[in-house]
Parts: sequence; structure tokens; C-alpha cells
Amino acid sequence: MTGARVLVTGAAGLIGSETARLFDRCGSEVHGIDNNSRQCFFGSDGDTTWNLERLKSESESYIHHHVDIRSERLLDRLVSEIRPHAVIHCAAQPAHDYARLHPLVDFSINVAGTMNLLEACRSHCPESPFVFCSSSKVYGPVNSVPFRELDSRYEWDLRGAPNGVSKEGISEEFPLDGGDGRGIYGSGKAAADLLVQEYGQTYGMPTVCLRGNCMTGSAHSPAELHGFLAYLARCVMEERTYVVFGYRGKQVRDIIHAEDFATAIMMICLAKPSPGTAYNLGGGRTNGVSILEAIEMLQRLTGKRLHTEYIDEPRHGDHRIYMSDTAKFRKDYPGWGLKWSLEKICTDLIERFEPSERGRPLTPHLLIPDTR
Repeated sequence: MTGARVLVTGAAGLIGSETARLFDRCGSEVHGIDNNSRQCFFGSDGDTTWNLERLKSESESYIHHHVDIRSERLLDRLVSEIRPHAVIHCAAQPAHDYARLHPLVDFSINVAGTMNLLEACRSHCPESPFVFCSSSKVYGPVNSVPFRELDSRYEWDLRGAPNGVSKEGISEEFPLDGGDGRGIYGSGKAAADLLVQEYGQTYGMPTVCLRGNCMTGSAHSPAELHGFLAYLARCVMEERTYVVFGYRGKQVRDIIHAEDFATAIMMICLAKPSPGTAYNLGGGRTNGVSILEAIEMLQRLTGKRLHTEYIDEPRHGDHRIYMSDTAKFRKDYPGWGLKWSLEKICTDLIERFEPSERGRPLTPHLLIPDTR
């Protein structure tokens, strides 16, 4: 998109910075919005100042705007001045635990903030692709899918699985209604997701929802409440104690590197997306991993032993198993595919926290009681 003006919200965060960097390399004028709210949510671990400075130093055209998306007036004025050719909305309150404790803050950012941006774009650039970083947490009864317990992970029992679940993962056909695993955070993301779809269908705006799952990479500022694999790598490299919450460490996620996610965003913006489209986007079964398996891999790659504690109660809203079926996106964008394997992602995260540290592989050691 040479010469295009692109607006990225949450530009100092993981997906926002990776997307801004990619568009900058392709010759776009990139405008980023970020006010480092992540530091307010998660403390010093969540501070994105370092990543913003890196983005500025590595970019040719990046222009930063310290704006809160909750300000309808400031956001409208900024969009009217820039009139972007593409809008990528990554800004969010991203954690279940924080949302449960601060539901009004979560709503004001994830729902009202998204509405503010949609309205600004409807007024000033309704023809521009609008890509919303939604979440796998929009889905309701994920924990109701029958499952089996294996030595190091849980697996779905597909014999009793509902529509929208296959060996590859959860598809867009899976219901948003019902279940007990969505929580305040997931409900807010679902509301924003539906608004983005509806603005496409009602006003003809080329809006797309990307329901991502466990995005990560070296641009992450992980904290205990958000960014499981990156925070796990941080704990290994910084010799912190990692707390495993429930499911005996066998909960499974599919991991996608921010670069693969940003590439998908670029492809959407270069195309003419159908208004109100939703896609699941993650690492799929290829990059599916449990906490136990991730610990084993990081210990093997680093030669370090992780210190752990176990709390026999899962976090509210935590899926037992989630993997993304990306068939719909790959059908519409056949040039897209994962470039980052799980081991390559882990190596990237290790280098993020201690680049020179290597050593003897160790066997996994996790103090989780056998309660079967």
C-alpha cells in the first residue's frame, strides 16, 4: 500500500506495532494511536513505552498520537484530519480478570471505544477497510464441548461435539450464545464484534472481524493476567515463579505470531473485503500447545528449570481447549499461511528476555497434584 495513509489503534501493543511496522515497510504513512493504558491495567510488566520507542526508531513514516479511544471528540477530529485509506483497530482492554474487577472500564474501551471509531470512520472514510482485532472469547459454550484427558493435554471428544467443532478447531459456525466461559471481557468483545459486523451490513462499510487467539511475539509486554506464552517465557528467563491456574496445566491454546497475524491484516486491506465478515485466526492445531507442553519446550530450549505454583481453580472465562479452524480465512485469502512454528515462536520469546542465555536441556517439573 505505497503512499496510503493507515491508522492503527493500540499501535504500541503487540499486534498494533507489528502491523504498523509492516505497513511502514510497504511504503504507507502510518498513524498510530496509543496511550499506554496497558501499563495501567498490568503495572510495569505491561508498559509499552519500550516498544513504542522501538517502533519509532525502526520506522520511516510512523506518526504517533497520544489519544484515548474513549474520547469521541478527539477520535473524530483525528480521523477527519487523517482520512485513512485503511483502519486497523487493535486497542483494547485485553484481560478477563481485569474486566471482571472493572466492568465499566472494560465496556468503555472495548465497546464504546470501538463504537467511537466506527462512527468516526463512517463520517470521514466509510470506503476504507476497517479491520477489528476481535477475540476467540466471543464464543459462548466452548467449555461445553466434550473432552478427553491425555497425559499432557486435554483433547476434544469429537463424537459428541456440536456444530462448528472439528479436529482442526473452532469454526465461525460455532455459537456465540450460551455457555459459562465468556465472562465480562468476552461479552464486551462479542458486543464490539457484532457492532463491527453490523456497521458493514447496515452502512456498506468494508468491515472485518479477526477473532484471534493467543497472539504473541517479541513485541509483547506480557503480564500474569495476559499473554500466557510470552509471560511463561519471561518467567523462565527471569527466574520468576509461574502460577498455573486450574485444569492441571493441561488447557490447550493455539499460538500465532504477531507477524503472521499482521500479514493477514495486510492481505485484507489490499483486497476489497465483504462488509461485515468475521474470521477465526490463530495457530490452529499445528501450533496448539498446553501449558505443560509449553513449559517442557521452553525448558528444553533454554536449559532452565521453571519454578511453578498451582492453584486448583481455573480463571473465570478460561477455555479448557481452544484451537482455531482457519479454513474460511485460508479459502478467501489462499496466499496466507503460518510462517512461524511453535518452536520458532518460543525461540523468539526467549531472545526477547535474555538473548544470550543457553544451556543444558532439563526435563519438565511442575508441582501439580494428580487428582484423578
